[in-house]
Amino acid sequence: MTADVAGPVRSAAVRAWRGVRWYLREWSGEARWDDYLEHCAAHGHRPVSRREFERRRADERERTPVSRCC
Repeated sequence: MTADVAGPVRSAAVRAWRGVRWYLREWSGEARWDDYLEHCAAHGHRPVSRREFERRRADERERTPVSRCC
């Protein structure tokens, strides 16, 4: 691969990886922790621990049924 092609190819690969990473974080719920921390910082709240945050998310999922095909 020549030097003039390597830059754009690498740039495209990095953009693709960032897109995949963003999608997986949104899909798995990992990004919700970051959103929660940003919310707490913006409103001056002291955040709960990651463990407590995940426990509350799990409790909420159990309490709120979602209609599914299976």
